Amino acid sequence: MNYHQPVLLKESIEGLKVRHEGIYVDMTFGGGGHSKEILKRLEEGRLIAFDQDPDAEKNVVEDEKFQFIRSNFRFVRNWLKFYGISQVDGALADLGVSSWHLDMPERGFSFRFNSILDMRMNPEAELTARDVLNKYKEEELVKVFREYGEIKNAMKLGKLIIKARDESPVERVDDLLRGISECLPAHYQQKYLAKVFQALRIEVNDEVNALIEMLEQITGLLKKGARFCVITYHSVEDRLVKNMFRTGNVEGILEKDFYGHPQLVYRQVNKNIIVPGDDEIHQNLRARSAKLRIAEKI
Repeated sequence: MNYHQPVLLKESIEGLKVRHEGIYVDMTFGGGGHSKEILKRLEEGRLIAFDQDPDAEKNVVEDEKFQFIRSNFRFVRNWLKFYGISQVDGALADLGVSSWHLDMPERGFSFRFNSILDMRMNPEAELTARDVLNKYKEEELVKVFREYGEIKNAMKLGKLIIKARDESPVERVDDLLRGISECLPAHYQQKYLAKVFQALRIEVNDEVNALIEMLEQITGLLKKGARFCVITYHSVEDRLVKNMFRTGNVEGILEKDFYGHPQLVYRQVNKNIIVPGDDEIHQNLRARSAKLRIAEKI
């Protein structure tokens, strides 16, 4: 299955500094690209990989050192406890939507196809993009588009969606595109639509809360000196990761002890974010917005 081409593969695996006897977690298994590279570096170590999408399970590799868990990574602490693991030597997360999701019309992640507006990472989940568009109140829609898509005219967008669904349900991509046509900028429609679909996807999958829970849990599971590599694709998730690495919490509040010394949790390995080169971006368009942050547990 040509599921997904991993982004910043070399940089993230090198940043992880895999020890051959260590225990590692791949938070976002997907096509297994990162996991396979980690496994190459393990001898008597262990790798646990998470993914909530059943399609990802088809990419599982046969290796006695490998354990796949079909679950949202927000439950990482409970699952590791179930398998008797209290601490790990490193973790990696490649956030966002995979190229596989964008290229599968029936999953409804892309505005390139006139598909049903679904956008569930886990097809067994209840909430879909159709539910958001047809059932949310106007103020709820505005909040979703403003916070998760950072769309400036979110209020106008919300009003147009309400107007469109009053005439007929917004079920497919074309229904949405027709309904919000007045909002689409003449010169950068695709960029605008990408923000709209990003906001809907984040809301449908509760991605922000899931990411916060994962960041807080894995921080408590990492050994001293363990590396944590995270690839982000938009400012909403990148802000949370940056705050965690800089201050030890997602709020970005740097706590100090009685003497005023910063209570740091991580040491940032790369002071400047790592981004893909031109060659990788040319081969993989998803890489255009990728940012890699690497931190080491203190």
